[in-house]
Amino acid sequence: MRYPKIGLLPLYVELYDRSTPEIRPDIERAYRHAAELLRQQHLEVLETSVCRLEAEFAAAIAQFEQADVDAVVTLHLAYSPSLESEKVLAATQLPLLILDTTPTYTFDQTTDDSAIMLNHGIHGVQDMCNLLRRNGKAYQIFAGHMEHSDVTARVAGAARAAMVAHELRRSRIGLVGEPFAGMGDFRVPAEAMERELGIVTVPYDFEKGAARVAAVTPAEVEAEYEADCRRFAVDPAMPRAVYDRTAPTCLAIRRWAAEEKLTGYTINFLETAGRPAGLPVMPFTECCTAMANGVGYAGEGDVLTAALVGALLQTYPETTFVEMFCPDWEHGSVFLSHMGEFNYAVADGKPLLQEKPFPFTDAENPTVAYQTMKGGRAVLVNLAPFGDGRYTLTLADGEMLSIRGENRLAKAVNGWFRPDTPLPAFLEAYSRAGATHHSALVYGCTAAELQSLGELLPCSVVCI
Repeated sequence: MRYPKIGLLPLYVELYDRSTPEIRPDIERAYRHAAELLRQQHLEVLETSVCRLEAEFAAAIAQFEQADVDAVVTLHLAYSPSLESEKVLAATQLPLLILDTTPTYTFDQTTDDSAIMLNHGIHGVQDMCNLLRRNGKAYQIFAGHMEHSDVTARVAGAARAAMVAHELRRSRIGLVGEPFAGMGDFRVPAEAMERELGIVTVPYDFEKGAARVAAVTPAEVEAEYEADCRRFAVDPAMPRAVYDRTAPTCLAIRRWAAEEKLTGYTINFLETAGRPAGLPVMPFTECCTAMANGVGYAGEGDVLTAALVGALLQTYPETTFVEMFCPDWEHGSVFLSHMGEFNYAVADGKPLLQEKPFPFTDAENPTVAYQTMKGGRAVLVNLAPFGDGRYTLTLADGEMLSIRGENRLAKAVNGWFRPDTPLPAFLEAYSRAGATHHSALVYGCTAAELQSLGELLPCSVVCI
């Protein structure tokens, strides 16, 4: 996880440096103060010199591009003529977040006229936004006083969404096997995903994978077992042999992800686990540990959702891969589950490490670690492909229910999501949007915060 990195672009006019140079120190103080307030929102803020002329704007944007920022936040310190900045801003690929604010909170008939010079940036914003819109340049705008409104929080939310888009566009996703036969909703040709979204697919080499498994030492297995004994509650009925045959595959997959610099991966359990030269066991616990360590995951060969989960994890560490399994019509919630993969960071307590029967192939039984997902506010996020470069981002706010008392489904990935929209209407809208059966669940976020992600990818957005 890292904080979003923004370039804070200060806009000003050369005329004032010639006509009223005495206010320049106040202008620069206002810039530094804004930078500090944005840092308080957990943003990494890259500062630059005050920009007045086109060459200065070009130098600042080049600085931000070189630093690989997630977004540019513009701040009008006074009026700034739009033709000095518009060409440079229109040319950059960096997302533009327009901060429309001034230093003074109250500006009424009691205000001294000297305050005008420090508080008239909003008409510079209007000038610039007109030019940006006329020339087809996308931007987002956030207005309000920096200390008496939520404007910095909203800018920070947009910066987090920009970071997710940035991370998604440089995804490297490992694919173990081929996508699940007959499962079509998440399928996109690898070349199309790379061309349209920047997602690079890295096929798994089974021969090299077998060598990695064979190279795992007993000492490495023992060290992992000791770590897992701290991470999990270990089922006393589970034979140690089950752990010892699972751990080498888990450690080999981890090594593969590190060697290939993967941001996520996906495994088709049915095709790869147990076949000759395939995975000796299905590494469920490593798929979960990977998400807890910021590496994306999705099941059944779903590269697209694995990339989405991996990108979200960089900003929102309490993100997990999920599937909606069964509706609870009575209580207005839907049961979230999967065979054995969820992010341990969203577990409601220590998961129980146990043996899992695996009747699907000739692979031996692996370990799994189950625990109910914790309660709290969350947003369901789905990225669905529609061909010809078209994608839809579907977002739904809701509540993960806190489960107390008997839970007969505890020996499975389990959690209940109650959408803010009544369940029948939610399910209708979800499938009306064409959302897939693989999604991400993000705690500590909202649909409103992620809406701009669709504009940045770009794709259409449906909020339920």
